[in-house]
Amino acid sequence: MEDLRKILKEHPFFAKLPAKYLDMVVGCASNVRFDAGEYIFKEGQKADTFYLIRHGKVSIETYIPNQGPVVIDTAEAGQVLGWSWLFPPYRWHFDARALELTRAVALDGKCLRKKQEKDHELGYYLMKDFAQIMEEVLQATRLRLLDLYRNPENEHA
Repeated sequence: MEDLRKILKEHPFFAKLPAKYLDMVVGCASNVRFDAGEYIFKEGQKADTFYLIRHGKVSIETYIPNQGPVVIDTAEAGQVLGWSWLFPPYRWHFDARALELTRAVALDGKCLRKKQEKDHELGYYLMKDFAQIMEEVLQATRLRLLDLYRNPENEHA
């Protein structure tokens, strides 16, 4: 079994986390794998985990009536999947499905929330880093929406 502490330290999300907090986080971590087509989580389910993608590709989807699932984003190696574990009511807002064999580190959100309550500095580090990820995702989503809803009649103006 690979050393989870080493894996976490090498992942871009935890690369700058001080060693004392990395030691706290590793106790909440486990290796997981998902086969192509397997759902990692579904909208509405309890969100008590987030994932550090190590290998593979994950589709983040939403279901649109009369259209079916629509891909909103993808997550790949080096990225983080999921932040709903941070905010009550701790429910997923989207579906996540492995597009190919995907290996990840699963971090137990309940475990981390307890540790953040005991050590607010750990909570600060995690919230700050998740806020950065959320900002990046929101900006990328904004650009995708602008592209989706642009008026083709204005392209030749």
